[in-house]
Amino acid sequence: MRPGPARGQCLSRTCFVVLSTSVNAPTDELTHDALFGGAVEFWQPARGYRVNVDSILLAAFAAQRPPETTLDLGAGVGAVTLALGHLGAMERGVLVEREPDLARLAERNVRHGGLDARVLVLDLAQDALPAELQAEIDLVVCNPPFFEPGHVRPPLHGSERRARSGQLDPFLAAAAYTLAGKRARACFAYPARALERFLECSRRHGLVAKRLRFVHADRQQPARLCLVEVRRAKPGGLIVESPLYEWDGLHVRSPELAALTGTATKMDAITPALERADRS
Repeated sequence: MRPGPARGQCLSRTCFVVLSTSVNAPTDELTHDALFGGAVEFWQPARGYRVNVDSILLAAFAAQRPPETTLDLGAGVGAVTLALGHLGAMERGVLVEREPDLARLAERNVRHGGLDARVLVLDLAQDALPAELQAEIDLVVCNPPFFEPGHVRPPLHGSERRARSGQLDPFLAAAAYTLAGKRARACFAYPARALERFLECSRRHGLVAKRLRFVHADRQQPARLCLVEVRRAKPGGLIVESPLYEWDGLHVRSPELAALTGTATKMDAITPALERADRS
């Protein structure tokens, strides 16, 4: 039997301490959730696309060298920026999100987290980034839509459909436009099965892969996710890091995932709320 959730299942609640509060927003109900064992609190819509463990994995991958300036593209409610702040890798930041409701939540979340960050409402497929960001960013982070338009059955909820399906090129173009120099980095989370397309698109925008890590559900499964660092640099010198395994057995998280998420290794050792959420 395959350990952990079924393939494709949202892993968000495996890393949340779900608090008991909720508030009403004009368009939807919100939940008040937390990352890193409750250390980082945030609000997100109860319906539609939800923050998942990929946000933590991307932030941890990107946090190796603390930057002065960060840019979070397709930021959603700001989970990756919040995680970078918790990991000590966020000094000053800009978040870009096309959905106004999510952008308002991102602004609320970073303000609640005490981070020095501002939120821009922009659709990267149509809107230009401010000229002040050109060649000014040390670290770009991005968890872009995983599917090209028309390549996946659209979810019923509009915001979830837009989060899952979209073009990759605008995000890579924005990263290339804003990176400050050869040592500046852009870190992406993208499906492992589409790595070839990601690398091809990156090269079109003058970005070269310099670091790569694959994420596997367990040791028997092929990689589901790749974490890629690209730079505006000469080709060559790609470092492929050791893989990250999420599960060591049935309902047993790997020590690395447990350490990253701030949760217990065994499912029966976590809070009842988390245990129920993992089985949902």
